[in-house]
Amino acid sequence: MKKIAIITMGVKLNGEKGYTRFGYLAEFLTKKGYQVDLITTSFQHWEKAQRDMKKIEKDIEEGMYPFGLRFIYEPGYKKNVDLARVRSHRIASANLKKMLEEKPKDGKYYDLIYAEIPPNDVARTAAEYARKHRIPFVADVNDLWPEAMRMVLDVPVLSSILFHPLQKDAEKVYSLVSGVVGTSDEYRDRPFQNQKRTVPKITVYVGNEIEVFDKGAEDNLSIVPKLDGEFWVSYAGTIGTSYDIRTMVLAGEELANRGYSNIKIKILGGGPMKEELEELANSRQIYNVEFVGYAPYGKMAAYLKQSDVLVNSFVKKAPQSIVTKIGDYLAAGKAMINTCMSPEFRAKVEQDGFGVNIMPEDVKILADAIVDLYENEEKRLQMGCVARKIAEEQFDRPKAYQKIEQLIAELTRG
Repeated sequence: MKKIAIITMGVKLNGEKGYTRFGYLAEFLTKKGYQVDLITTSFQHWEKAQRDMKKIEKDIEEGMYPFGLRFIYEPGYKKNVDLARVRSHRIASANLKKMLEEKPKDGKYYDLIYAEIPPNDVARTAAEYARKHRIPFVADVNDLWPEAMRMVLDVPVLSSILFHPLQKDAEKVYSLVSGVVGTSDEYRDRPFQNQKRTVPKITVYVGNEIEVFDKGAEDNLSIVPKLDGEFWVSYAGTIGTSYDIRTMVLAGEELANRGYSNIKIKILGGGPMKEELEELANSRQIYNVEFVGYAPYGKMAAYLKQSDVLVNSFVKKAPQSIVTKIGDYLAAGKAMINTCMSPEFRAKVEQDGFGVNIMPEDVKILADAIVDLYENEEKRLQMGCVARKIAEEQFDRPKAYQKIEQLIAELTRG
């Protein structure tokens, strides 16, 4: 039995907020016959607080995790982009190095290291450990640092100096990979931008479990009431700098001014700009915009299923590609309005036909796109059917994640 470490600083454990990708992957690989340790941090990124370790220990004792769980201490931070987070990850990286160098209790060392990047320094520690012990290292590229951080702090010269260590760590990680998993083609190819490597690389979208999504939606539909005649245009995700929620709010105002009082804008999620944008809606008396707040997964699924149109909303400069929420959007089977400028995703929207691309940060353009889908039901419903088909074929984790297992099997063979 091959022993694998999956290293991630951002994973949702039982009862927590957050993303499920790495927890699912750990369980998936365990079922495939691997001995898996999921190594994560004491700090819960979405809660911005230290984890309740007593509860986790109790869950472990009760057999709620089929894989091993190991924790490295991290002091934490309050904002997604600030010096405290850089320092926190640096401490986590040092603690990871100590943990990996410890003699394992079962006497069996890892046969492969699988680590997400970012955080870049944590991934570098994992990559250098793998090189030192001559075992394969797989990087799971699901964001680009420092590119994404420049959205929040882009000061000429200063940002370049500040982010240089992140860039240096990223290139070091990319130079040490034995294999690459990207959550988009763009992310998959990023490690080879500045250096030529002949290692296997695959794209596996973050995706979701469609069966879980459908059950969550079904179980929660009764608590997500929708009045007859209402037309919902929804967004689910972070309310932060990269996401063009301001334009959605003002599009709500524009639609009301045009007489479309039955079109409602639903914004699910939280983030650093939520209060500011709620105040914008209140001060301008935009009553057809509702900030739902954070919704547990099943309730979010119900909102998406109740919606008529979903908006993948990003600002012009956002570096994101095919993000986590896309799997849920597609599973809902609704037409999508996309403002993300990623060439890869815009091409996918157009070629697959599950939505429309528009330019971001333009209230009139967004309002026009909403009205077009509102008035063209056949077009809207056809896009929704295509969306669901793409979700089932390309984003359903039980199918899609087999490619990751195949890569790991290839790298650990022999």
